[in-house]
Amino acid sequence: MKICGIELKGNDTILAVIEVEFNIINYISLKLKKISIQNDEDKSEIESFHETIKTFLRDNNIDKIIIKKRAKRGKFAGGADTFKMEGIIQLNGQCDVNFTSSQAIAVYKKSNAVVIPRDLLKYQEEAYLSALTGI
Repeated sequence: MKICGIELKGNDTILAVIEVEFNIINYISLKLKKISIQNDEDKSEIESFHETIKTFLRDNNIDKIIIKKRAKRGKFAGGADTFKMEGIIQLNGQCDVNFTSSQAIAVYKKSNAVVIPRDLLKYQEEAYLSALTGI
């Protein structure tokens, strides 16, 4: 099973893909590590984002997406762009989308010996940890 962990941050969709076979977890280093929207009011850019996500999921045979939740209100609330990107991802039509929280990630890290792959970029860590919680 291939799981894509996603962290939505600013105008970026940060991606990390793992494959789980026979309880063995492998990080898959892909060329595409994030997808951005520069102008969320530009229809062609939104359509391009949608097509890029769909193509990424199809080409990499993703079975499940796990998105790290963001606060909806308050000082640390996610921006409007992140919620727009989340909605587009949920409408991908190719695989299930589930959510994980910071608390679930913390519990997973505490309960498991998490090893961060060497070729995982620092900014991808939360997306990677999100994917792990979806196993």
